[in-house]
Amino acid sequence: MRVLVLNAGSSSVKLRVVEPDDAVVHRADLEAPHGRTAPGELADAALRLAGDAGGVDAVGHRVVHGGAEFTAPTVVDPDVLARIDRLGVLAPLHQPPAVAGIRAMTEALPEVPSVACFDTAFHTTLPDAARVYAVPQRWRSELGVRRYGFHGLAHDWASARAAALLGRPLAELRVVVAHLGSGASACAVREGRSVDTTMGFTPTAGLVMATRSGDLDPSAVAWLTLRAGVPTAEVDHALDHASGLLALAGNADMRHVLAAAEAGDGPAELAIEVWLHRARGQLAAMAAAAGGIDVLAFSGGIGENAPILRRRVVEGLGFLGLAVDPEANERAVGGAEGDVSAAVAAARTVVVHAREDLVIAHQVGQALAHRAAPTGERIRGRSVL
Repeated sequence: MRVLVLNAGSSSVKLRVVEPDDAVVHRADLEAPHGRTAPGELADAALRLAGDAGGVDAVGHRVVHGGAEFTAPTVVDPDVLARIDRLGVLAPLHQPPAVAGIRAMTEALPEVPSVACFDTAFHTTLPDAARVYAVPQRWRSELGVRRYGFHGLAHDWASARAAALLGRPLAELRVVVAHLGSGASACAVREGRSVDTTMGFTPTAGLVMATRSGDLDPSAVAWLTLRAGVPTAEVDHALDHASGLLALAGNADMRHVLAAAEAGDGPAELAIEVWLHRARGQLAAMAAAAGGIDVLAFSGGIGENAPILRRRVVEGLGFLGLAVDPEANERAVGGAEGDVSAAVAAARTVVVHAREDLVIAHQVGQALAHRAAPTGERIRGRSVL
């Protein structure tokens, strides 16, 4: 099955044509300020790629939030699209671009089925202890306040790929995934299932990110709005758009922050130390949730391309049996994958190239096969790497 994969983000849209053998034969990256491409640009790009590929059999869409109702890849119809759209209140930065992308594809390629693949779906296996917040019952049952987790497509791929790189069955491994980029989260994977993750009710929680604060005492928000008089909208905007590295170092790009820190810039040095402190602590927490750690998998733009940060993170986690080989660690950049562990390490450290596009393509095939299967027949198994 040839799948056009559409990953609509808050600032860009990535399109990939994935062949049945997982080869990506055509691609396009579109600028999308505030989640919006230029009028007609997305449809034109999709039609061009589909034409260059000789046609596509389906379109797969990354959708950040599936809420409590979408726990598997789902073929989109008008009712499904309306339900996805209603979830936009839970992910206002990411859901509208995904909905717009689905609409654009159903108009441009009306005969081609669209399948929504949800970042939250991988985390539906969270045990109650990890999923439930200690807040009033009404908030939990009526308002849906719970830990959803995000980056599920990336965590799914990284955990399975880490096992493949080590030549070991995923079901036997306790994997901690560090998906580190402008958005960042960690995940504990045991027996191939997500058992804990750092993002929560929204993608703002957890690690320090490019412009997001990560974890914050919730009473700080109440104090800012009720006591200090900061408008609620201003606080909401700041936590997602004006916090993180940007707030600490004056720049949201980790490459620039690292360069400034190396030049002796004090705020940049502090930003790196805060980022590392949070990363070490929350990765250790994920190892505890997994019942230990057999492998730490780095992925994402920072995880794949910042050897100095991988090394410094792992140095703080030596008590878990982790250690990197300096030369192997330095070589693992620019999409290079592999085991970068020191020979003496009891637990392995690997670098994995993030490939959400392949996970989406595989899930599209599963969803369409399930729709065509006889009643009662279920699709089993996970993607083969």
